[in-house]
Amino acid sequence: MRLLVVGGSGFLGREVCRQAVSTGWSVVGTYHSGSVGVSGVEARRLDVTDRSAVRALVRATRPDAVVATPYRYADWAVTADGAAHIAYAAAEAGARLVHISSDALHAGRPEAYADDEPPTPVFAYGAAKAAAETAVRAIDPAAALVRTSLILGEGSPQIQLCREALAGRAALFTDELRCPVDVADLAAAVLELVPSGYAGLLNVAGPDAVSRAELGLLVARRTGLDPAALKTTTAADSGLVRPIEVRLDSTRATGLLRTRLRGATELLSA
Repeated sequence: MRLLVVGGSGFLGREVCRQAVSTGWSVVGTYHSGSVGVSGVEARRLDVTDRSAVRALVRATRPDAVVATPYRYADWAVTADGAAHIAYAAAEAGARLVHISSDALHAGRPEAYADDEPPTPVFAYGAAKAAAETAVRAIDPAAALVRTSLILGEGSPQIQLCREALAGRAALFTDELRCPVDVADLAAAVLELVPSGYAGLLNVAGPDAVSRAELGLLVARRTGLDPAALKTTTAADSGLVRPIEVRLDSTRATGLLRTRLRGATELLSA
């Protein structure tokens, strides 16, 4: 298997590269800035907003499959247009595509979201992820689209934010709920989907919903930091417009995949 990981320098992309190499696959990982930094991976620089460059790279590397993780939080061209460029190039080359999406495209509600529910974005990043999904599904109906949540693990930006809040340099919302997943579990699930025939949307997230503040307390207990030092606020008080309660129902993925998706409580238990 020859795998192209677009966004191989990112937190998830790097783990996908690492696991794919460990299984004996030939792996090409892309970066825009920084580096992939995984032994055995052929690193190639790529600007996903350049459609011609994306097509040229796919033609040159001739992958059997592409894992697409393009996003930049405040950049529509990377998150939405970049996803479309990758999908087009993969389809043109006849390569299997697994596209990584996000729970950020939902508006938020108390009930869990099923896999196939349509996007209801309430802020720009969610709208970009929704547009990316629309483009990918139109270009390549056979692609697998993975909707996931906060990604945990060593070096996770989510864990670093918790540390910042425990040091008083940031604040965590008590009313913003997500279903965090371990980066290793998510990467393994993505790689299971590569050789599968699964097409369409699939929620791949942890089983338990926790607030960002609860996540901070779990990090405090795991690392021996003082939980009383945790700085918190509410999304309403912050003035930020983004989804509040977003729970992903990953029952379908649990039944489909061998990979066990661990939740935040299990992952961060002392």
